[in-house]
Amino acid sequence: MGRSKVLARAWLGCPGLLGCFLLGFLAGWFTKQTEKNPSSSDAYQNVRQKFVAEMKVENIRHYLRSFTKLPHLAGTEQNLLLAKEIQGQWKEFGLDSAELVHYDVLLSYPNETQPNYISVIDDKGNEIFNTSLFEPPPQGYENVTDILPPYNAFSAQGVPEGELVYVNYGRTEDFFKLEREMGINCTGRIVIARYGKIFRGNKVKNAILAGAQGIILYSDPADYCAPGVDPYPNGWNLPGGGAQRGNVLNLNGAGDPLTPGYPAKKYAFRYQVNEGVGIPKIPVHPIGYHDAEVLLRAMGGPAAPDSSWKGSLNVSYNIGPGFADNSSTRKVRMHVHTNNKITRIYNVIGILRGAVEPDRYIILGGHRDSWVFGGIDPTTGAAVLQEVVRSFGKMKMEGWRPKRTIIFASWDAEEFGLLGSTEWAEENARVLQARAVAYINTDSSIEGNYTLRVDCTPLLYKLVYNLTKEVQNQSVYFLWLSKN
Repeated sequence: MGRSKVLARAWLGCPGLLGCFLLGFLAGWFTKQTEKNPSSSDAYQNVRQKFVAEMKVENIRHYLRSFTKLPHLAGTEQNLLLAKEIQGQWKEFGLDSAELVHYDVLLSYPNETQPNYISVIDDKGNEIFNTSLFEPPPQGYENVTDILPPYNAFSAQGVPEGELVYVNYGRTEDFFKLEREMGINCTGRIVIARYGKIFRGNKVKNAILAGAQGIILYSDPADYCAPGVDPYPNGWNLPGGGAQRGNVLNLNGAGDPLTPGYPAKKYAFRYQVNEGVGIPKIPVHPIGYHDAEVLLRAMGGPAAPDSSWKGSLNVSYNIGPGFADNSSTRKVRMHVHTNNKITRIYNVIGILRGAVEPDRYIILGGHRDSWVFGGIDPTTGAAVLQEVVRSFGKMKMEGWRPKRTIIFASWDAEEFGLLGSTEWAEENARVLQARAVAYINTDSSIEGNYTLRVDCTPLLYKLVYNLTKEVQNQSVYFLWLSKN
């Protein structure tokens, strides 16, 4: 998320789809030879062809539909039920083991009785405009429960009031532009920033450094809507009432904020809940661009310094501080009552033991939890992972084993800061440092239909190029080449 015109430059297929071929290559390359004198290249090719032939599109479609029927946020009963469903299927597929591995980590949820929202208040403190409390439900989902309203996990609680300042993307250079070139001080004020360019947690960190007492985040259509495409439900663009959920931690890989560097088990030392690593000290709240347009249209102060500060809403993108003309005495009030609490999460860890080098690990993983249904993030990847496990399980039942052990992982609480995978890595750090050969991540396998995107270490570049040439008579490779 957060790339300029990201939907106009939508991406197809990335980590999960290519992960199948990467894992197929690794499994084929390191396969146990079952014939007396096959050449290594023939064995490799035969296993890979069999694996790819076993993968079924209709199965991936089935898993995607099944896993996205209900919301399954980390720490909820529904996400645990999904973990048990995946565990049970992995056992049926024939893995040597499939276990639930739990950790007790700090998670963050909206207050059920005190909703989060933003208000415009007059000079007497009366609220004359309030942002939406919920997103409008899609058709057919009106009666689905357990959909949490938009919020930013780990936001500080508070009800600050102040003049509003528009800070573009909330980058360091944006705050420098305001303070050093335009003479606008954000201290004691509430800032509004659009999503994109940098991680949302860094926007919050920059706002804190600038002295702001709160930050509002929104998705501007310039960054999240393709030109010429209608908003959902008539098209696939982000609707005006939609808001991007997400955590606002600054962890730098620490994992659970209360047990940085150590697995979040009963025996671990824990910080107090209010002492966690990377937790912001100011309230943060996301809103849709319809609500953001109301706030931005009333802004006073100087005009945007240049076109890079303007999105595509029908407003002038004035900077502030505060509102213009008859609204100059009005301020913004934030209502954020998010609660942080220690909650149990569950990874599913499956093992297909290697025949020759069982102490060398190839790891294929992706997260399971989602903010709501997870139709793209992460379940397009989770569905591919499930079919990969099924395919390898069937081959194992027919007598095949990989040369090296394959570990499959369905991570929990990724949306809260990569917590499930980080805690597992912390718990198994010494073994992984000695035995892990490669890790392939399958998160969002599909994000659009423009081209292919692959993120990997340079060591795998040549392998990725070669594998794309083998898909659909090299069409994937040449499509990728033509559009990049």
